[in-house]
Amino acid sequence: MKLAEWRKLVEENGCLEAISKMLERIEKSKLNAYITVCKDKSLQKAEEYDKSKIKGRLAGVPVAVKDNITTKGIRTTCASKMLSNYVPVFDAHVVERLKAEGAIIIGKTNMDEFGMGTTTETSYFGVVRNPYDLNRVAGGSSGGSSAVLANDEAVLALGSDTGGSIRCPASFCGVYGLKPTYGLVSRFGLIPYANSLEQIGPMANSIEDLILLLEVIAGKDERDSTNAGRSFEFREVENLRIGVVKNMSAEEQIMDRFFDALNGFEYEEIELPSLKYALSAYYIIAMSEASSNLARYDGVRYGFSVPELTSWSDYFSRVRAEGFGEEVKRRIMLGSYALSAGYYGKYYLKALKARTLIIEDFRNAFAKFDVLVSPTMPTLPFRIGELKDPLTMYKMDVNTVPVNLAGLPALNIPLGFIKGLPVGMQVIGNYFEESKLISFAKKLEAK
Repeated sequence: MKLAEWRKLVEENGCLEAISKMLERIEKSKLNAYITVCKDKSLQKAEEYDKSKIKGRLAGVPVAVKDNITTKGIRTTCASKMLSNYVPVFDAHVVERLKAEGAIIIGKTNMDEFGMGTTTETSYFGVVRNPYDLNRVAGGSSGGSSAVLANDEAVLALGSDTGGSIRCPASFCGVYGLKPTYGLVSRFGLIPYANSLEQIGPMANSIEDLILLLEVIAGKDERDSTNAGRSFEFREVENLRIGVVKNMSAEEQIMDRFFDALNGFEYEEIELPSLKYALSAYYIIAMSEASSNLARYDGVRYGFSVPELTSWSDYFSRVRAEGFGEEVKRRIMLGSYALSAGYYGKYYLKALKARTLIIEDFRNAFAKFDVLVSPTMPTLPFRIGELKDPLTMYKMDVNTVPVNLAGLPALNIPLGFIKGLPVGMQVIGNYFEESKLISFAKKLEAK
C-alpha cells in the first residue's frame, strides 16, 4: 500500500478503523514478518490522530521498524535468543524522527539474527515467508520489513544494510529499498553488527514514499560520531550518465529483464577490476567487527543468562552457546580467527587493502558516470532451505557488498516479475548523491 492510498483510506474511514483493519491483517498473516506487534500503542495513537492530537508529515502512518533498531518500551531482540527479552529505555535517532513527525510504530520486524544472513532463515523466531510464494524466502536480513510492505502490513518500513540487507529483501519482495551514504542517517540506536559497514535506510512501495521517509530520518545527530551532519532534500537531476557494471551479473533471465528495463536509456558498460576481491574482503571485515561487537553479550553485562555455574569460563561459554544461533557463532569464530595473532596481517589487514582498491575503482567510475547500475541479486528468491551451506549464502551478496565496503548509496528498484517472483535493479551513486539515484528511478518508473 502506498502512502497516498493509506491517506485516502484514513480520510474515508478514520485512522482508528484503518489501523484496526491492518492489525487484523497482520494477525491473519502467514508471513511471520513481525516479531512484536504494537497493537495497543498503535490503536491509542490512531485514536489520538482522529482527535487531531497528532501532527506531522507522517501523522497517522503505520511504520514498521526492523528489530535491531531500539524502540523505547518496545521489545528489541535482533531476532536472537540472546536479546529475546530486551526492552530498551531509549529510542534510536530514526525512531525519534518518526515519532516527531507523527508516525505510528506498528511493530518490530523479523530479521536474520543480528543481521547475519541473506534469507531471514537464521532468525530465532523462524523464517519470514515471501508474500509471492510462501515456500520461498523474503530475503535478508531485513526480510520482515520488505515482506510487510509487499503484503500491506505496513505503509513504510525501516531496515538496516550491512552488505545488502535492505536491497536483497527489497528485490525479493518487489519494493523500493535504499542503503544511504555511510553517515547520512544516524546509527545511534542501531544494535551493531559491523560498524564500518552498516546503515539504517528507508523502504517503501513507491519512490515518492521513499523520498519522504529519507527526508524524515536523515540529518544531524551528535550522538553518532560517524554522522555527517547532513539533511536530505530531493532535487531532480537531468541528463544522467549511466554505467552498467559488467562484473555485477545475474542469471540469464534476470539479465534479460535488466537490459529490457534499460531500453531507451543511453549507457556504457564498465568493469571494476577490484570487485573480484569484494566478497572475500567484506566477509573478513564484517566477521572481524562482529566478533568484537558481540563480545559484550556474556550474560552479565548484556543478554540471555543461565543458572550460575561453578566457574566464570563455564558460565560465559554456556551463555554464548545457548544464546547465539549457529550462523552468529560461525561468524564470531571466523572473525576472532582473522583478528588473532599471526593472522591479522594475513587476513584482516589484507582485506582493508582490498577495500581501498574497491573505493578507488568506484571513485574512477564516478569521474565518468553519475550512476552505476546492475541486477540487485544474482538469482530469484530461493526456496526455504535451498541454500544448504554458508558459503553458497555468502556468494548471494556478490553484487551488494562492494557498496558497503565503499560507503556509497545504492537503491533497489523493482523491475516487475519473472515466473511470478519479483526481480530488482540496483543503482549506485557517489557519496551523498541520493538524488541522482532517485531521479534515475523516477525516469525508469515513467517509461
